[in-house]
Amino acid sequence: MRNLPEPDMPIDLRTLLIALAINLLTMAVSLPLVMGRISAPARRAQEGAALQAAGWVFILVSGLMERGGAADRLFSTLAMVAFALSVALLATAFELWSGRAGRVRAQWLLALAMPLGYTIGFAHYPFRVGWANGLLGAQMLLVVATMARAAPQPVGRWRWLVVLSLSLHAAVTLARGVLGAFFTESYPRFLSPHPVNYTAAVVALVTSMLTVLGILLAHRDEAARALERLATVDGLTDVLNRRAWLERARTLLDAGRRRGVPMAVLMFDIDRFKQINDTLGHDAGDRALCLVAQQLGAAAGAADLVGRYGGEEFCVLLAEGDDANAARFDARLRERLAAASQAELGFVIGYSAGVSRCRGGPDSLDAMLRRADAALYRAKDAGRDRTLDTGFGVLQVA
Repeated sequence: MRNLPEPDMPIDLRTLLIALAINLLTMAVSLPLVMGRISAPARRAQEGAALQAAGWVFILVSGLMERGGAADRLFSTLAMVAFALSVALLATAFELWSGRAGRVRAQWLLALAMPLGYTIGFAHYPFRVGWANGLLGAQMLLVVATMARAAPQPVGRWRWLVVLSLSLHAAVTLARGVLGAFFTESYPRFLSPHPVNYTAAVVALVTSMLTVLGILLAHRDEAARALERLATVDGLTDVLNRRAWLERARTLLDAGRRRGVPMAVLMFDIDRFKQINDTLGHDAGDRALCLVAQQLGAAAGAADLVGRYGGEEFCVLLAEGDDANAARFDARLRERLAAASQAELGFVIGYSAGVSRCRGGPDSLDAMLRRADAALYRAKDAGRDRTLDTGFGVLQVA
């Protein structure tokens, strides 16, 4: 049998865009199911993905309307709103996942200006194409510039997926803007079967998948950090728990011993804490613990290590722990705690404490804690509201 020539079946652009819209809608619906427990950046990312899908749906609907008519103007403007808001929301999500504050004012200004200028200049085709694509490309490049910078916290390789994805998408978007604004006669309409439109559709399909992959990896990193935090941070007071404090304190103590830096441990117990719980309730006790932890963090130096040792007991490893510095820290903490507790809780919180300095050589953290604990209980027996050193002398400021 003679082989018949295969029919020529060019890819229809509208079909390609419908596939893109369906793909994005599927991703937008799937993200909340896959990501599970929601967080602020995850919520922004999901909203951004949903708006990206909506934007392509509006574009397709506008293509069914009379060109230049009211319906075409409405749906194409809605598409621009969706696209601009989508980039701003994704920028906010990626900022938060990078450990930044998530304040992307320039993004929101562009997200407002882009659709506003588009609908005002709708009748002038070169302007609206150049304006919309130019500002949308600028939004994407702002995200790229932010993600390429060093972040305040460790960020996984997902950020380079985002950089790659948005760089490609921005390049195509800006190219369309230049063609539409300055070479209007050779620039095709959005749904025209032209290489520019095919390229833009394929790039949008690829970059949307890369962006969603970046979202999922960023969310995974966030979940891993949350698990690590649960393992190391006390859930109530937000300071290191006992296990994590002991682990890090041993490391810091060893490093300080090698450098010959004087280090000390201050262990303290909130005075009459049971009475607070019994008379004012456990909620008041929890607030007292949180206030103590907050004031500890404020009084401690950047190199000091604060942890909740258990119950109403806290420990601080003082990186500069000679007698004078330990006494100044103790005085500073007592002053801050007395003022803050009276103002916020209506009563003054006091504590009993013991201080133990590293004696060098084979002296270990466990030995220092035993000495500090003995001084602490001697302070309680002596009437509370005082700090004793390992010789059971009252700590005085030099």
